[in-house]
Amino acid sequence: MSHKQRWLLPEGIDELMPEQAQQLEELRRQLLDMMQSWGYQLVFPPLVEYLDSLLTGTAKTLDLQTFKLTDQVSGRLMGIRADMTPQVARIAAHNLRDHEGVLRLCYIGNVLHTLPQGTSRNPIQLGAEIYGHSGPESDMEVLQLMIEVLNTTGAVSDLLLDLGHVGIYRGLAEHAGLNDEQEHELFTALQRKALPEIEDLLTSYQLAPDSHEMLLALAELNGGIDVLTTAKKVLSRAPEQVQSALATLQTIADMTAKRLPELTLNFDLSELRGYNYHTGLVFAAYQRGSANAVATGGRYDDIGEDFGNAQPATGFSLDLKVLVNQLANTNAKKTPTYVTWSDDEAEQKKVAQCREQGEVVIYQFADK
Repeated sequence: MSHKQRWLLPEGIDELMPEQAQQLEELRRQLLDMMQSWGYQLVFPPLVEYLDSLLTGTAKTLDLQTFKLTDQVSGRLMGIRADMTPQVARIAAHNLRDHEGVLRLCYIGNVLHTLPQGTSRNPIQLGAEIYGHSGPESDMEVLQLMIEVLNTTGAVSDLLLDLGHVGIYRGLAEHAGLNDEQEHELFTALQRKALPEIEDLLTSYQLAPDSHEMLLALAELNGGIDVLTTAKKVLSRAPEQVQSALATLQTIADMTAKRLPELTLNFDLSELRGYNYHTGLVFAAYQRGSANAVATGGRYDDIGEDFGNAQPATGFSLDLKVLVNQLANTNAKKTPTYVTWSDDEAEQKKVAQCREQGEVVIYQFADK
């Protein structure tokens, strides 16, 4: 590499300059204080872990996004975390397994991706999780906290909340008798809402007419609250798992109307974000007009099983760096006071007092 290129960062790796760094730090403090006022306790998982712990259970889906290295002490393979959520779940299931009742945890830290997801490979992930409660109330609390976090940042406006439930497709696929290959194949087509391809796949599977019709309908069950009414009719012959998932979405819709009445809801029953990870409600917050979610989350009740303590869980996460990059530089910079470098003790005490009062005092060095 030439001397002129040594300052270049790897593709997808970015950094924050002083103004943005200050905004991020102020937001970090404000958001953590706010989450702790809701009863969420802060944890700091390690940046690296042994790979067989880091990629346990549903976290195996992070394998391709995880940088790997060899521990020079033990000789074992380690990974740099690509997502903090599984780490927090390990802490909840193992280190805090004796906690009585519902456990609320929050976290913030750097993660690293082998490939970009969005624009950055080194996000600053902030999130919150609830363990030990399986009802819609905990899902609603997490949703409400996520929206308050987003509103507090001031980086987004005119939010739209996209809601789905992995139990709908999972129940229909099981009811139709799809094998693993067919389930994945149809899942991929549904994410693209490729209706002709979906129709061809379903025809080739030679399913029962009811299963064919219900799976085909999923791709078009997308829109406002009326989608749930339509879904109840179209999926009336679906198994209990599907009916229960629809009931959960209706309950969340009713709760949201009372607690977040200004929030626009969109229901997409074929949106299966985190299908191999989540077990129930899934959601994402968007700024209207943008295709990129600013925060995502959902329920993942199987997360603690591989650590010997399976328990219901729900939560959300976001990249705080993305939100800071969307903020205008609104920091009101304090006008600094410049003083000449001096060994005078009285002046040094005066400078210290000014700094304690929040003033910015900068020493000027003599030119040499």
